[in-house]
Amino acid sequence: MVYEQGELFAEASEAELEQTEFYLERYRDMILFIQDFEENEADMTQVAIDGESVRRLSADELHADKTANAVIITEKQRWTYGRYRVYTQMIFRAYNLIRNPDVKKVIKARFIEGHTRSNTILFTYATGSTVDRHIKKGTKMIANSLSQMGFFDEILKRN
Repeated sequence: MVYEQGELFAEASEAELEQTEFYLERYRDMILFIQDFEENEADMTQVAIDGESVRRLSADELHADKTANAVIITEKQRWTYGRYRVYTQMIFRAYNLIRNPDVKKVIKARFIEGHTRSNTILFTYATGSTVDRHIKKGTKMIANSLSQMGFFDEILKRN
C-alpha cells in the first residue's frame, strides 16, 4: 500500500494486486471449505482419529500416536477454517464496495459464484474483452479496498 502526502486513499501495490487475484480465484473453494467444516466438524474429527492420515504425519516415525496426531490435524482444520472466515468476509465486504453495477455483476459471476470465464461471458451477456476489462477493473477496486481494510497486513501477520 502506497500513501503519498495529502492522499486519503491509497492505491494497492502490484504485489497486493497479485495477492487479490490469488484470493479471488480461491474464494469459492474457501467458502466450500467453511460450509463443509461447519456441517461436518464432528465427522472430520472422528475421521482424523480413525483414519490412516494420522499415521502419516511423519514418515520417519516408527510409532505413531494416533490421538496426538489427530489433534494436530483437527487443530489445523480449525485454524484454516478461522483464516478462511476472516479472508472471505473481508473479500466480500470489498466486493460490496464496488459501485459500478456492470463490474460488480462480472465479479460476482466470476469469483463470488465461481463460474469460469466463458460462463461469466454467457451469464453477463458481455463480450470476452468487456468481461476481461471488468475483471481487471473490479480486481483493482477490491485490492484497493482490501488494502484500506488491512487485509494484506492480516495475511502477513498470519503467515
